Amino acid sequence: MKTDDLINLLAQDAPVRTRIGQALTLAVIGGILISGTIFFAAIGFRADIGSATETVRFLFKFVVTLALAVTAGAVVFRIGRPGVSLRPWGWTLFAAPLLLAAAATAEMMVMPPDSWGARMIGHNARFCLTFIPLLSIGPLACFLFALRQGAPENPGAAGAVAGLAASGIAATFYASNCTDDSPLFVLLWYPIAIALVTAVGYVIGKRVLRW
Repeated sequence: MKTDDLINLLAQDAPVRTRIGQALTLAVIGGILISGTIFFAAIGFRADIGSATETVRFLFKFVVTLALAVTAGAVVFRIGRPGVSLRPWGWTLFAAPLLLAAAATAEMMVMPPDSWGARMIGHNARFCLTFIPLLSIGPLACFLFALRQGAPENPGAAGAVAGLAASGIAATFYASNCTDDSPLFVLLWYPIAIALVTAVGYVIGKRVLRW
């Protein structure tokens, strides 16, 4: 049997669709619970969370991280089903980086150039690069386990998108602890941490999601 024929047969398999849909729903819930548990046990909210919520820059971090979690999550729900087109969902993955780039540009337009470097470096780079991957472990494991109930046509890509979704969840939790609210800081360090998780997801996905 040709690969294309096998994919078409799997795409028409209703039990597979139902099974992976239920598994991914449970993965989202389980991933959020695991990440949240580690977050509150390890670091928790920043000390000035009350006053921070009154600032636009703090709240905007969640616009970016939630945009990543939602768009990547939507792609995860489709990428495990063979023969299902990712369009237009794949394009929505650009929403978070475009929002962040726009915010960073706006900040550079209103802040003096000699402050850009300090804002970008910030004070919590090490914690960002540590805790976003740490908080991603649970969601990534849940997504990869759920995707095994389906049949991704590209295991590596499926693992990478799972990593994006997991890091979106993790970054949302971490953003409530991080005291660096500058879009320039978020533009530099958050993507590095997210890229690490995405790369891990790609490598693991390529191995465990093979069929």
